[in-house]
Amino acid sequence: MYHPDLIRHPDSCPALVLNADYTPLSYYPLSLWPWQTAIKAAFLERVDIIAEYEREIHSPSRTMRLPSVIALRQYVRPATHPAFTRFNLFLRDRFRCQYCGSHDDLTFDHVIPRALGGRTTWENVATACAPCNLRKGGRTPAQAHMALAARPERPSSWELQENGRGFPPNFLHETWRDYLYWDTELLA
Repeated sequence: MYHPDLIRHPDSCPALVLNADYTPLSYYPLSLWPWQTAIKAAFLERVDIIAEYEREIHSPSRTMRLPSVIALRQYVRPATHPAFTRFNLFLRDRFRCQYCGSHDDLTFDHVIPRALGGRTTWENVATACAPCNLRKGGRTPAQAHMALAARPERPSSWELQENGRGFPPNFLHETWRDYLYWDTELLA
């Protein structure tokens, strides 16, 4: 559904993919399709083209502007709970060490160390910077005299999407702005 090069190379004309309710399928990573996939989906009548780029493509019998925003015709129900991955863990914790607040050199920490029976679950793993993780070592936060900013909990997919809205990509095409709601200051 998403390819990181699409944001790094906006001249590749990616299409923002909206669900049938006109909300993005995903904010982080932003739901984008290559223009070729968007055109194929349009011809297969799986999506509606909502907005277009100025750029055109040509075939022997047709000229078409590239889609910049598309909406699925069938609603895709989002998963209730996200997969437990390192990226989703960092997103849950807003890419911030849960001990000192640093954004640098992030890793993850077992709140109750595995050596003490702690498991690798949403409820027992928190984002930590390497220095805090090293300082805590194989102890609990109480034993190490370190406080967690928030108790680790299993997030919903909605909560992760809300957190993702705080991290807009470097490139946002003007036709996407009406469908994206980032937690950034609006320009007058």
